[in-house]
Amino acid sequence: MANSINGPAGNTRAGLDLKSLVRTIPDYPKPGIQFRDITTLLADPAGLRASIDEMIWPFLSAHIDHVAGIEARGFILGGAVAHELGRGFVPIRKKGKLPYKTIGQDYELEYGVDAVEIHADAISAGDRVLLVDDLVATGGTADAAIDLIRKSGGEVVAACFIIDLPDLGGADRLRRKGVTVHTLMAFEGD
Repeated sequence: MANSINGPAGNTRAGLDLKSLVRTIPDYPKPGIQFRDITTLLADPAGLRASIDEMIWPFLSAHIDHVAGIEARGFILGGAVAHELGRGFVPIRKKGKLPYKTIGQDYELEYGVDAVEIHADAISAGDRVLLVDDLVATGGTADAAIDLIRKSGGEVVAACFIIDLPDLGGADRLRRKGVTVHTLMAFEGD
C-alpha cells in the first residue's frame, strides 16, 4: 500500500474516519462483489471537506497545470480539487459524450472494449496533470486516462483516488507505468 496518504484506515489528519462514511453494498452489481459506495461520504459535509483536503495535501506546492477527472465521480472530486488548487479542470469522458473535436484511448473490459476521450485542445504539450477519480480497482480506466493525457503531450504528475482495492492490483498497475498513486484508504479482499 505504498504511496497512500492516510494508509488503509482512512483517518484524516484531523482524526475523521473517512472509511466509516463509505457504504458497502454486497453483491452489486453482481454476486460476490462488495461495491464501495462513496455517495454517503460525499453527502457528509465533514467527510466531503476532509476528503478534498486530504486529496490536495500532497499537491499544494506541486506545479500542476490541470486536474483531470474521470467520468462520473471523478468529475465531482476533480472539480473540487481543481478549485482548491486554483487550476483548470479537464473532463475525461466516455466515447461520444464531448461536443468538440476529441482524441480517444481504448481500454479492455472484462467482456469487450470501451474508450475514454478528451477534447483535442484540453491539454497542451508539457502540461502537468493530476488525475483524479473515486476508486482504483483493476486500473483499466485510469490506465487509459494516463495514456490519453500522455498522447495529448501532457505529463501525469500523479493519480489520486479516495479508495484503493489493492487485491485487484490497479494501483500497482499505474505505478508500473511510472505514475505516483495517492489514496486515502484501502479495502482489502475486494
